[in-house]
Amino acid sequence: MMIRFFALWVMNCIFVSVASAQVTYYVAPNGQDTYAGTLQRPFKSVSKAIALAKQAKGKKVKIYLREGAYYLPTTITLDAAEVKASALEIEGYTNEKVTISGGEAVQLAWKPFKNGMYQAQVSGSTAFEQFFVNGQLQHLARFPNYDSTARVFHGTSAEATSPERVRTWSQPEGGYVHALHSGEWGGFHYLITGKSQNGELALEGGWQNNRPSSMHKQHRFVENIWEELDAPHEWYFDKKTRTLYFIPPSNVNLFKAKFEVSGLHSLFELRGTPEKPLRNVHFKNLHFTHTERSFMETKEPLVRSDWTFFRGGAVLLEGAENCTLTDCEFADLGGNAIVMSKYNRNNTVKGCYIHHIGASAVAFVGDPKAVRSPSFRYEWSIPYEQLDKTPGPQTNNYPQACLVEDNLIHDVGQIEKQATGVQIEMSAQITVRHNSIYNTPRAGINIGDGAWGGHVLEYNDVFNTVLETGDHGAFNSWGRDRFWYANRRYMDSLTAVHPELILLDAQQTTIIRNNRFRCDHGWDIDLDDGSSNYHIYNNVCLNGGLKLREGFYRTVENNIMVNNSFHPHVWFKNSHDVFRHNIVMKKYFPIQINDWGKEIDQNLFPDSAALALAQKNGTDSRSRAGNPVFVNASEGNYTVKNASEALTVGFKNFPMQSFGVQKISLKKRALQPEFPALLTNESVEGKAVAINWLGSLLKNVEGLGERSAYGLPDETGVIITSTGANSLLSKAGLQPKDVIRMANNKPVKTIRDLLEIYQEVNWQGHMEVEALRNQQWVKVRLSLK
Repeated sequence: MMIRFFALWVMNCIFVSVASAQVTYYVAPNGQDTYAGTLQRPFKSVSKAIALAKQAKGKKVKIYLREGAYYLPTTITLDAAEVKASALEIEGYTNEKVTISGGEAVQLAWKPFKNGMYQAQVSGSTAFEQFFVNGQLQHLARFPNYDSTARVFHGTSAEATSPERVRTWSQPEGGYVHALHSGEWGGFHYLITGKSQNGELALEGGWQNNRPSSMHKQHRFVENIWEELDAPHEWYFDKKTRTLYFIPPSNVNLFKAKFEVSGLHSLFELRGTPEKPLRNVHFKNLHFTHTERSFMETKEPLVRSDWTFFRGGAVLLEGAENCTLTDCEFADLGGNAIVMSKYNRNNTVKGCYIHHIGASAVAFVGDPKAVRSPSFRYEWSIPYEQLDKTPGPQTNNYPQACLVEDNLIHDVGQIEKQATGVQIEMSAQITVRHNSIYNTPRAGINIGDGAWGGHVLEYNDVFNTVLETGDHGAFNSWGRDRFWYANRRYMDSLTAVHPELILLDAQQTTIIRNNRFRCDHGWDIDLDDGSSNYHIYNNVCLNGGLKLREGFYRTVENNIMVNNSFHPHVWFKNSHDVFRHNIVMKKYFPIQINDWGKEIDQNLFPDSAALALAQKNGTDSRSRAGNPVFVNASEGNYTVKNASEALTVGFKNFPMQSFGVQKISLKKRALQPEFPALLTNESVEGKAVAINWLGSLLKNVEGLGERSAYGLPDETGVIITSTGANSLLSKAGLQPKDVIRMANNKPVKTIRDLLEIYQEVNWQGHMEVEALRNQQWVKVRLSLK
């Protein structure tokens, strides 16, 4: 009896101890901070609950937010030095929609002004650069006007900064100039600080790209200029008089609409140090929105990358461990969504919906001081004698062993063009799994350097990429490790004598497997500038093929390159590269290759001519040619049938149903890539077969009848039979019944010729085309974007 009583007493003590170790607070828009924070009497502000949570020493604190919008007056900072709780969970209550806003709702009394404009006074002292009406982002007064169909910046013009136009602006100070890099490697942003009498602008900025250049001559626009307020959805805020001017669209009732403006750059900042990290903070079922644009803060140069970076986002983690963001939404943000800066370990982003944001979705960026012998620009290098030759990082102040899984990410980089779905730089062992990423101005996933590898990218679906820039891929990486030199001759000699340098930074193998990539304006997989120590297998490349620029220790095997091929560029001698058991559907496209690595063999080519060309270069002695015989390519099933020649060269089938986000609610929302029509020999050389290319229908010239009808000198060429509404050919000035005869100064006898030239140059973003129209030559520059 005594034993039983004692056992009950112990269990009761444990129950009381566990119960007292957890504290729960409730917050609701209709609460009061003087209340007790219970479900019946909730707090009103998130900051009140956070303040109490910080003092709950040794306890697990759970904060439930009830449905509604919480406009944060200041960024909420959780600092490891202040947070006494053992764990903190901030969660939307049950399935209620909870919005965390970095802006504020504003009450506006509108009155007519002129030319369709209305005006209203804005109280307070805050300036803002994002204005929302009924939840929809409106456009700062701009030239050219917003065009949802325009490829770059929703509309650009060479006239945007012309002296003639500038002279029409009375006080452009505070306006902005946005432009692509002249090489289309990202973008630039400038604050207008004044103008001269002859129409020249005084500008401050241009630090948003780590490969300095002039602005692109065509792709530029201006905004926040009073004189450019001339179209529905446009607005302008006069900061001196605090007057907001707006041209409402016809479907908006200004007297019933809801108005919100942006404010903070960051909503939550989680801060600790490697010595004292902030641990166990968890966000769940929250909607983060209305952060301010950050492009003028994007100025920190990253090591050897083309990027500069702003270490801020809707949620910033720096010095954090075992923290999670789960089932959250990030939308209508002016900059980055989630940034893991410097020291981070075992943090997870899972099941989130990230869309329509100004910069990147998820970024891992370590401390440059963790890198040994860092160089901060493409053209900068450190002489061998001065290199730190110790392998690996110098400190532990970088992200490691973190996870990005099962997220839907699209329409990122709305204003900043050096932006991506997932960015990895100065980090190690980052896993990116089962994400759907599309509608990006540059890469969908980007690795900015070789420090320190060990990443795993798997089961992602990445497409509609490099939509506004050029010379890039759906997946892109740079190496540019400490041994790397822009002077190729010096680098060749250095690595030949000192091969021990090669893996000092890229210590661990990065794995890219079981992904589906599509890039129509570059490569599907683009390993650039010294990217080393990669194992790439079981990937479907839907359009752009795979590129390996100089680097070492890359093994590429068992991949499918639909309608494209292998692009080896300027390899090192003794690169140890391997390319085997792959299916290619075009000839190889080598550039300055004198040494073909360790093993290039046992691949399937589309035809004997492509195979013979490879064998002439001394590769592929055991490769075969033939139709891969896919099960159902039109539906995206590239499993090969038992009769396929691919199986004879060692290719092995892999799953085709596991790409992209798997969370049911997000999977229902997610788009799928377009599956291209297969361009086999039969389809491109058969005289009667037509193909759809860049929005137009094409066919080969067929026989004497068509030669006569089109007034051709022979029976070769490609006829444009029709052009769609958004055809790139028609935009370039080509018409139905034009016959394409030349492209980039090469003869086009068949569709096959045209497509091969296209595959060679599509990364450049344009192609010169010559066609015959009514027996007269027509020459155009065809944009490939």
